Amino acid sequence: MAWFLMCVAALVGGYFIYGAFIEKIFGINEKRQTPAFTKQDGVDYVPMSNKKVYLVQLLNIAGVGPIFGPIMGALYGPAAMLWIVLGCIFAGAVHDYFSGMLSVRNGGASVPTITGRYLGNGAKHFMNIFAIVLLLLVGVVFVSAPAGMITNLVNEQTGMGMSMTTMVVIIFAYYIIATIVPVDKIIGRFYPLFGALLIFMSVGLITAIAFSSEHSLLGDYEMSQMFTNMNPNDLPLWPALFITIACGAISGFHATQSPLMARCMENEKNGRFVFYGAMIGEGVIALIWCALALSFFGSVDALSDAVANGGPGNVVYSSSIGLLGVFGGIVAFLGVVILPITSGDTAFRSSRLILAEYFNMEQKTLRNRLLMAIPLFVIGGILTQVDFGVIWRYFGFANQSTAVMMLWTASAYLLRHNKLHWVTTVPAIFMTTVCITFILNNSQLGFGLPMMVSTIAGILGALGIASYVIKISKGKGDSELADEEEVKGSTETA
Repeated sequence: MAWFLMCVAALVGGYFIYGAFIEKIFGINEKRQTPAFTKQDGVDYVPMSNKKVYLVQLLNIAGVGPIFGPIMGALYGPAAMLWIVLGCIFAGAVHDYFSGMLSVRNGGASVPTITGRYLGNGAKHFMNIFAIVLLLLVGVVFVSAPAGMITNLVNEQTGMGMSMTTMVVIIFAYYIIATIVPVDKIIGRFYPLFGALLIFMSVGLITAIAFSSEHSLLGDYEMSQMFTNMNPNDLPLWPALFITIACGAISGFHATQSPLMARCMENEKNGRFVFYGAMIGEGVIALIWCALALSFFGSVDALSDAVANGGPGNVVYSSSIGLLGVFGGIVAFLGVVILPITSGDTAFRSSRLILAEYFNMEQKTLRNRLLMAIPLFVIGGILTQVDFGVIWRYFGFANQSTAVMMLWTASAYLLRHNKLHWVTTVPAIFMTTVCITFILNNSQLGFGLPMMVSTIAGILGALGIASYVIKISKGKGDSELADEEEVKGSTETA
């Protein structure tokens, strides 16, 4: 219990202390108009209130990642919670803040455009391909996961024998509608309510286990185990844990979502609350599910059995029903199901906008939105036929690699403006090392090289990229790189 409360307190403290430090380094201007006003079009650029933008941002970034990832990460023991805290404060929230605020400063641009601006056209083309691939994988993961969870729930509670294919079609139909209608019609109107439900559900579950007579919140673990690898399958903690938890600590998917709310945020002063704060909120959710997975089953061995018998979805269902009863458990379970659905549609929406930017096609007319969206859904529908486990593994690596690119982009921006770049360069070096080591060592996705060789190559690769980014960015000050606001034609309010 004490370990959990300390972790939550650290996240909250990180928002107020380190978040304020990051905001100061960036240098907000409360008088500068945001893209919500300078590019207002009634479709994607729509001013929305601070609280509404925060809740939508939280729901957009919080798919199954901050639930499934921490559940899988819990197999390594309570050490997973330490990475959630440190990752959120010093990497994930920083990543989300810069991905959102650089979009604000660049007229609501998507991540490939931002990357190209600060790292060159080669990086832009790479990110266009990588971002679309990632978003398609996210869209497919966030169709398959909720479809499977809903199908299992309906069949277990009613015995109807519903087909998962039917549920996939229903969810895809909703995604098509949500992707092309104005952002304030569905996303802006209903997602704040779902965001509030998500928070209420997470708090309700952790409260239930804290006061449970049958379960103890992390009470069966010694403090010394908080820093050890307890994986029952003898899987190495490095670097897999940092890929597995993904959205619960740092996620490149968030870089594709932040521009959606950068187009709706009314003032730059709201950036820390919306972007840094939403990631901290997701970190708390990740902590809750990591603690629930460890506490409800009593040991990592029992948790491993539960995962083996139905994946992380089974852990969600069993713990929800077990802690809150049938009715309360179903409500909590449905709250979890909402998460991937409300991230899947925004994944396809982001894909549409990235393609529209690439082809320079305006999106105010319905015809143009359909031209961009329909091919994405056709490809997504095909990918749903691929095994979910394979899709999830590729999603994890693509997700963290996208985060790496965004962090290097932020470092290039800070270097060009003579600001403290180490706040993004250090996490960029660490996560680059993680990604290179993982792909070189992993025998299923990568090259199956020995861990020592992979790690050394990862470190050298990360340091080499750092040297390159510093070299190409440091000499380009404000005189060579005109202020983003001038380039985008933003104006200051009186």
